[in-house]
Amino acid sequence: MNVSGHFTGGDGTRAVRAGLPEPVKYEPTLPGPVFAAHFHLPGEPTGPYTYGRDENPTWTHLEAAIGELEAPGQDGVETLVFASGMAAISSVLFSQLRAGDVVVLPSDGYQVLPLVRAQLEAYGVEVRTAPTGGDAQLDVLDGAKLLWIESPSNPGLDVCDIRRLVEAAHARGALVAVDNTLATPLGQRPLELGADFSVASGTKQLTGHGDVLLGYVTGRAGEPMTAVRRWRKIVGAIPGPMEAWLAHRSIATLQLRVERQNATALLVAEALRQRPEVTGLRYPGLPGDPSHKVAAQQMRRFGCVVSFTLPTRARADRFLEALRLVDDATSFGGVRSTAERRGRWGGDAVPEGFVRLSVGAEDPEDLVADLLRALDESAD
Repeated sequence: MNVSGHFTGGDGTRAVRAGLPEPVKYEPTLPGPVFAAHFHLPGEPTGPYTYGRDENPTWTHLEAAIGELEAPGQDGVETLVFASGMAAISSVLFSQLRAGDVVVLPSDGYQVLPLVRAQLEAYGVEVRTAPTGGDAQLDVLDGAKLLWIESPSNPGLDVCDIRRLVEAAHARGALVAVDNTLATPLGQRPLELGADFSVASGTKQLTGHGDVLLGYVTGRAGEPMTAVRRWRKIVGAIPGPMEAWLAHRSIATLQLRVERQNATALLVAEALRQRPEVTGLRYPGLPGDPSHKVAAQQMRRFGCVVSFTLPTRARADRFLEALRLVDDATSFGGVRSTAERRGRWGGDAVPEGFVRLSVGAEDPEDLVADLLRALDESAD
């Protein structure tokens, strides 16, 4: 540690130690979850814990841990945890925007964003959209109050130049939020790239076991984050203490999981690239990927998701059914590999044979062999 109390070691050390309280003899190194709707509060209502919708000691440890990962060594940064990724996303959008404001959203982002757009428009907010690739959001920034970036985008895995977009947005007086779900704080740190908010679904790779719904917002202390905190209090979109504790426990293995999953994802992408039936292959870490150059400038790791397209819907369905080590399930980032034909949800502009594959922590050679075998067995 340095003199300011911040850890100066590597990502693994930081992940293992993040958010832990000062050691106390006979106390656990990671205190158990605090289940409390209210706290003893005689006299004036001062102090950190008053009511369970406002604060909880288990959240405090988790928020400190996430903050240390998202903005290591930085003072004046706050993190707030939420009941889900969408609760976190909604908290930023609806706390910062009001009738007459303009927001810019990605047109190729998470499939729930169209529902968010409809709700924002119902409240009198003008919504503009542009794709992630090619920094296309630059063209619709004039007059915007908030720019929402999703990079890499889900599920298409396009990447934009976050620094460039942030500089352009700030020059126009707009705030910038970056959805960092797919990258994780070990892959990308939006606040270091100039963003005002880093927002993510902790349901995915951050916790990595497919057993917790969680979201968070990290930002610099000030009125924008105060407004996010106020929104959480009003809406009550808070995580349960058990979920928060499980999330903190899981972060200790984040660097181990990310290293394994990212390395295997690159091997998977390289193997799939050799198959003639696979088209539209995307992985930002692949040197030939259209986004690789920009991604390499702002990302330290490229994520665990690989996307590609098979010739038909039927072929994709047969491929998924033939897999033995990959679960046919939605979401991504877990230690067990998952895949799905993304078009089945109807919310993404993708071909019928489009497959989003989330690479888990299995032995790389076993996973690659399973994918190639399933491709062979699913052939017409």
